[in-house]
Amino acid sequence: MVAMDTTWELTAEGRFGATSIQEFRARGWWQGGSAAALLDRWAEQHPQRRFVSDGTVELDYATVRDRAYRLGERLLDLGVRPGDRVAVQLPNWAEFAVSYLAVARIGAVMVPIMTVYRHTEVAHVLNNSGAVAAVTTGVFRSFDHTEMFRALRAECPELRSLLIARGDTQEGELSFDEACAGDTVPGAAVLGPHPDPDAPHLIVYTSGTESTAKGCVHTWNTLDFSGRGLAHDVFRMTPDDVMFMPSPVAHATGLVVGLLVPLAVGAQTHLLDVWEPSEGLRRIAEYGCTATATATPFVRMALDAARGEHPDVSSMRFWLCAGAPIPESLAKEFAGLFVNGHLVPLYGASEVMAATCCHLGDSLERMSSSDGSPALDGVQITIIGPDGGEAGPGEEGEICYRGPGAILGYWREPERSAAVIDGEGRHHMGDLGRADADGYVRVTGRLKDIIIRGGTNISAGEVEGHLVTHPQVVAAAVVAYPDERLGERAAAIVVPADGARPTLEDLTSYLRTERRIAPYKLPERLVLVDALPMTATGKVQKFRLRDLARGGA
Repeated sequence: MVAMDTTWELTAEGRFGATSIQEFRARGWWQGGSAAALLDRWAEQHPQRRFVSDGTVELDYATVRDRAYRLGERLLDLGVRPGDRVAVQLPNWAEFAVSYLAVARIGAVMVPIMTVYRHTEVAHVLNNSGAVAAVTTGVFRSFDHTEMFRALRAECPELRSLLIARGDTQEGELSFDEACAGDTVPGAAVLGPHPDPDAPHLIVYTSGTESTAKGCVHTWNTLDFSGRGLAHDVFRMTPDDVMFMPSPVAHATGLVVGLLVPLAVGAQTHLLDVWEPSEGLRRIAEYGCTATATATPFVRMALDAARGEHPDVSSMRFWLCAGAPIPESLAKEFAGLFVNGHLVPLYGASEVMAATCCHLGDSLERMSSSDGSPALDGVQITIIGPDGGEAGPGEEGEICYRGPGAILGYWREPERSAAVIDGEGRHHMGDLGRADADGYVRVTGRLKDIIIRGGTNISAGEVEGHLVTHPQVVAAAVVAYPDERLGERAAAIVVPADGARPTLEDLTSYLRTERRIAPYKLPERLVLVDALPMTATGKVQKFRLRDLARGGA
């Protein structure tokens, strides 16, 4: 692959070049504007139409605008300026939508953080992004996020301000509700002009394969390309639709599909903060939800929960699936429950959002045998073979993306950006795949060393790095083993110190309390070995370890 110049800056012209940008605009792939401009449009046209609900709070478009703009004014009072980064670690609550639109309106850069992340991951995101303010909550799912952020302020010198939603505040902290309160709505004289759609707008962190998460930098134009395109070309959304979003809105799928897709057409979104399949079905029925996007294992859990009596979910017409193939048997079972619905595969990543997907009109065979064709007009998918040339139909190679939805690069990491963006402007996805003569792609494997647990990536290298700091561990490798419910789970293959016999509980307790990593990354199976199998060049033979993990206890 041809490496990109590591000195380039995170600008649209530096990333795409003037000629491509001219084409993006001429073809309507980049339309400019802003998230707040869309909010203004719907708040003026349909002020009382519900925009976001979460089972506790329901807000119409006008109320979201009013609260977001008052919050934006408060952030400006705190010294947040255009281009500054604001971290938001909130569950799937209405406050997340208000926070995103407040940050977007004043031209600051949103840095969402998933609620499953703990001290170690959050500290990296805060320090790498240089976030000057953060919005979080108190106790959620038995974990105190406020206390974590209080401790992090000592480690993150650029973090000056902390806002708390649905939690108690101390001196020097701000209540989210108070920050949004008031009788007036500030305008451009206070909030300033709408931001440049080619400036950094969002930094979403993805673990990938390396030991530290990378910050994917999107502009409004690159993000809106995916959100608007999915709304019109894939979901075929109308203002009457209700998006159901149980995937975290603090990550790529949830943010784009849960917020930007409905915002693109003035529709509604309903957020679920804790995925429980029976409750998910009940919410779909109660709110008349019509579409969603989740990892594939969510579908299996929903179908299992629906055995016997269940709520009427006939309103659901579209379920987009990512992270694992859709077996034909699952698609048929889905059609038996969601009688008006379509189960459709998508392949993407935080770096490009939507790469490939199937579309309404594709056959069941296409749906179950491929991950779709290029998702949106303007997306080019290329399979690069081992020799660096384009692979022919049916030949395996690395999947590459070129188009208007790609990131500018990784925040403050030009070398890592250059490692995946080549001289042709293609983003190398790190995944293996094949394309047929019609352009339908099937993802066949990974160049990246990751475990995909329920659609969420776990970096094997990251967890290994933490494991080997345990005093009873000499060496460790982390590999996937298959799981019917979640697709994959993580197993730790450990070489113990002389005389030691660490248990799974010993290691996971250490990782949770001492290394303070997110719970979903904890190994769920342990195999003790005398030595890790190695190649002649000293690389761990993980294919052999995967066999061990399948039979491990």
